[in-house]
Amino acid sequence: MPELPEVETVRDGLDRLVVGAVVRDVEVFRDYSVRRHDGGPAGFADQLRGRRLAAAVRRGKFLWLPLDEPADPSLVELVETPTDSPGGGAALLAHLGMSGQLLVRDPAVAGDWAHPHLRARLHLTGAPSGAQYLDFVDQRTFGHLSVVDLEPTPDGAPGGLGSDLPAVPEPVAHIGRDPLDPAFDADAVVAAIRRRRTGIKRALLDQTLLSGVGNIYADEALWRAKLHFARATDRLRPVEVRRALDAAAEVMAESLVQGGTSFDALYVNVNGESGYFARGLAVYGREGEPCPRCGALVRRDAFMNRSSYTCPVCQPRPRHGRW
Repeated sequence: MPELPEVETVRDGLDRLVVGAVVRDVEVFRDYSVRRHDGGPAGFADQLRGRRLAAAVRRGKFLWLPLDEPADPSLVELVETPTDSPGGGAALLAHLGMSGQLLVRDPAVAGDWAHPHLRARLHLTGAPSGAQYLDFVDQRTFGHLSVVDLEPTPDGAPGGLGSDLPAVPEPVAHIGRDPLDPAFDADAVVAAIRRRRTGIKRALLDQTLLSGVGNIYADEALWRAKLHFARATDRLRPVEVRRALDAAAEVMAESLVQGGTSFDALYVNVNGESGYFARGLAVYGREGEPCPRCGALVRRDAFMNRSSYTCPVCQPRPRHGRW
């Protein structure tokens, strides 16, 4: 599943290539991809036609594009029922799931070829890149699109990275801020994590505490912080929890420079290109390989129907279940 660096790479591409464009038309090729939208495919299309993509915003793994009325008055009549809310209007919300992709395409350059897993297409006009399509592609169909109301943020800070608007989509309101968010309150998150009675990796994956950290970057952060994934949060010192949060921010920032982590064709950026941070992973997916720090062989353990990768020397397992 794409994690924060992968989703941020997509957000950055949307910000550069399609923000400012007006949605001229919408095609939904698979109804299930807009299953979270009230009103179904027809309502989804109606609420997008004629609207301008005002920004590209991200919180954790969620992306949204706030919608404005278009500057061209001739397009206003295309909007049947604009959505307004106290938080600042409406937005196109995207969750990529396990294999969702948002691809910016210009048929004048790429031709009329359509991806075999194309689920929805926004026809654009006025994109700064000249792109004519914003395609939602999803092989495994766990992702989804919807048009939703925005509501005010409780702290009055911007809803996410990419916009100064203090509003967030209603379905995202319960999601915590991520370690790269300028409004992220690390001290508050440290205190919240230490109040839980769980393992540190489970806490890092809890999107209500902090968002954007998934299995890959949790393992990498804990390796950098020299903490085993099963260490009990209520027995960790504040400095240890802060070390894990700082490591998560550090590893994700490094991944961003390389466009995220790609293991297969399921994650690509808006141009269809893969990320290369997989080459820099220290432990994730490297069972039986030497730890880059001490040389001990990396081990893999079952964890929440997935896997955790650790160095048995740098990250010793708790002796009695809880430390």
